Amino acid sequence: MLNADPLLARPTLTSPTLLSTALDGIRLKAATSAELWHLLTQNFTVDLDAVAALIPAEEPEPAWLSVRD
Repeated sequence: MLNADPLLARPTLTSPTLLSTALDGIRLKAATSAELWHLLTQNFTVDLDAVAALIPAEEPEPAWLSVRD
């Protein structure tokens, strides 16, 4: 992460069990999935692919064509 302080030691989550436990605790504080990602990456060093596998993807709402009169 570009804005992370390299001198600040953060715990590393390598085990999927530890990662899912941390996500469960952070989900209580985060209102959105973006905020969840932010809190997780600010507090821990994680494998982003492993996190992406645990957090469900948000599908955008389909853009329907407007009805013509």
